[in-house]
Amino acid sequence: MNAGSNGSRRYMAQINVTPLVDVMLVLLIIFMVTAPMMTSGIDVNLPKVEAASVSSQEEPLVVTIAKDGRIFIADRPFERFEIRTQLEILNAAKVSRLVLLRADETIPYGAVLAAMAEIRKAGVEKIGMMTEPPEK
Repeated sequence: MNAGSNGSRRYMAQINVTPLVDVMLVLLIIFMVTAPMMTSGIDVNLPKVEAASVSSQEEPLVVTIAKDGRIFIADRPFERFEIRTQLEILNAAKVSRLVLLRADETIPYGAVLAAMAEIRKAGVEKIGMMTEPPEK
């Protein structure tokens, strides 16, 4: 507020946007730094093997089996009996024809095969297994 020469008070009609710009720049930097770390929210120790990479034009759908046996489709948890239904819905909507299976290396082989069987029953033709390259 400014006091005029005659003692009357006037309000300033200007908004100071400098603090707003500063806050937005800080948020932008925070999101730029943290975004690459948020690629997959489920912690899985993939087996380390030498394998050829899968090349595809489309974005694959990722099915993950966590250490505790929980199953995730695109980072959403599902029960084992729900996998087939969800994948059939996604397959009908033509979301993705390629499914990549991420399974922790400590998961029993039978559990991985059971998940693969459910994926196949859902009508998915292309299934890939995600691994990490061995350390040299």
